[in-house]
Amino acid sequence: MTTIVWLRRDLRLDDNPALTAAVKRGDAVIPVYIHCPEEEGDAAPGGASKWWLDRSLTALAADLESIGSQLVVRCGPAEQELLRLIKETKSTAVFWNRRYEPSIIARDAKIKSALRDTGCDADSSNAALLYEPWTIKNKTGEPYRVYTPYWRACLATGDPAAPIAAVKRLPAPTSWPKSVAIAKLDLKPTIPWDQGLSDTWTPGEKGAHKRLKQFIPAAPRYIEERDFPAIDATSMLGPHLTFGEISPRRIWAAFAGSKAAVKPGEGTGGQAFLRQLGWREFAHHLLFHFPATVNAPLRPEFSMFPWDSSPKALRAWQRGLTGYPIVDAGMRQLWHTGWMHNRVRMIVGSFLVKDLLISWQDGARWFWDTLVDADLANNTLGWQWIGGCGADAAPYFRVFNPVSQSERFDAAGTYLRRWCPELAKLPKEWIHQPYAAPKAVLTAAGITLGKTYPDAIVDHAAARLRALKAFEYLKQDKKALSLKP
Repeated sequence: MTTIVWLRRDLRLDDNPALTAAVKRGDAVIPVYIHCPEEEGDAAPGGASKWWLDRSLTALAADLESIGSQLVVRCGPAEQELLRLIKETKSTAVFWNRRYEPSIIARDAKIKSALRDTGCDADSSNAALLYEPWTIKNKTGEPYRVYTPYWRACLATGDPAAPIAAVKRLPAPTSWPKSVAIAKLDLKPTIPWDQGLSDTWTPGEKGAHKRLKQFIPAAPRYIEERDFPAIDATSMLGPHLTFGEISPRRIWAAFAGSKAAVKPGEGTGGQAFLRQLGWREFAHHLLFHFPATVNAPLRPEFSMFPWDSSPKALRAWQRGLTGYPIVDAGMRQLWHTGWMHNRVRMIVGSFLVKDLLISWQDGARWFWDTLVDADLANNTLGWQWIGGCGADAAPYFRVFNPVSQSERFDAAGTYLRRWCPELAKLPKEWIHQPYAAPKAVLTAAGITLGKTYPDAIVDHAAARLRALKAFEYLKQDKKALSLKP
């Protein structure tokens, strides 16, 4: 007898409930990955995610081999491939860990029913979240729409479950079913843009645990340093969490057991970081209860907002050629590394939505294709937050000033000079707004606006007034704008 473990976004051996459950049955275990992006809908991986997936699967295959097993890779409709594997291997059970994207939930429910109809045991577990979406409700039994009361309710239920120890050995079947080479999944980029990704990241479970180990000693400084993009003060665990190379329970346990990371008091760095895990939980809570928000605003009145559909402006934003260095630096960092500092994500998002009046959906699509940590729940919540149209959203009248934000969080221009090297010789007094610099200063720095560096594509002061005017009609319905916990 054999048991199939269907792996998806849980590409690890540690704290993997499906693997553990399979081992407990005492049968041979066949780990399987089925490549079927056409079934994933809005959750199908973008370009940077494909790059990561290719390397994460390769790392997992090596890890499985080290404990006497193999990764079986198949392509095609998941239900069809699982039924074939059951027949080929005479398996009596299929275990997997849950995903929470709308299209995946519907697909998985159908598959579970089909497998059970054949007499096969089919069961799923939670490996991705601290608190599953349907377990946290407000006093009226409704889902939360505001983060702070949501997170308080989570913590009131008690500490998350402890992580499960890593599987040390997987019993192998007498013969292995056919497998597709990972290289045949067509995950590598068709253009040579990924060198920066390779230089920045080590996908796989070992890379995830290395990141965590490196971050814990720095966590006490997290609350003071996290907003400064030139400082390496964030965990950069996002893509490892997205692909399930490390579990949130393992991260929680690591911080709870580290005196360096968590000190008494509400405002410590370690606790501030754990609240970021809470924000991730909130994102999944919202996506589960409001699945339409992937493409539509949670606040329905925003569906009629008069967006500008300027392809030229959108392209300038995507390429980091807006003439605002903090925006351009962030977009270039994204393109080179597949990642962007969180403070800068808010700045570039506000610039797109409010300075350029380009829809949050356009921003979400670009991030989805270029972020290695692209997560449907986080991406949706983040863009609706900056657009003012989602849960716990930034007020519509809050428009980030790219210059003052740059001056505050990168005063010396260190981050700007790294990602916009053509501005390297500008003094810090002008590097945040080269379009306003005296001609003599620009000449001395070797800059010709419009040639070596773009002039500002909009005047921020005028763009802010335009945005406020466009949002003005929303004030007419104060009831629609109010959100209660």
